[in-house]
Amino acid sequence: MTIEEEIKQNNFASSYEKLAFNLIYSCRWLEAFLKKNFAEQGLTMQQYNILRILRGSAPVPLSTLQIRERMIDKMSDTSRIVSRLILKKLVTKQASKRDSRLVDVCITGTGLALLEKLDNIDSKIAAHLGRITEGEALLVSNLLDKMHTADNELLLP
Repeated sequence: MTIEEEIKQNNFASSYEKLAFNLIYSCRWLEAFLKKNFAEQGLTMQQYNILRILRGSAPVPLSTLQIRERMIDKMSDTSRIVSRLILKKLVTKQASKRDSRLVDVCITGTGLALLEKLDNIDSKIAAHLGRITEGEALLVSNLLDKMHTADNELLLP
C-alpha cells in the first residue's frame, strides 16, 4: 500500500514532503512492531538498545556515558534504564577501575540469552522487508545515511 493510500492523501506540497511523511509512517510502523515483540519479553526499546550495545562491547564494560553516546534515543535516561536492567538481572554495574566518577556496566549471561531469543526479530523484519531486493535495501540505507549526515542545524535543539 502506498503512503497516499495509507494516510488517504493524494497531494503533497513536494516530493520532500511526501518523503517526510513516508519516513514518519514507516518509522511508526517499525516502532510498533518492535515494541510489541520486546514487550512480550518484558523489555522496552531503550532497554533492548542498551542490551545490544553491551553485547557488542562484551566483554569490555561501558560507562553509562559511553552507552548514551551509542544509543539511538540520545534523550533516554540511561542510568534509570540500566537500574531497571539490573533489577531484571540482565546487566551488572560496578565502580569503574579507570575513573572513580564512573560506573562500568556489563551484560550478564541472562541478558545475552534474552538477546539470543530476540535475534529472531531481525529475521521477521528481514522477511517483511524482503519485498525489496538487497540492492534496494542498501540504496535506501545509503540515502538515509546521506540525509541524516547532512548539515542538520535545523534539527538541533
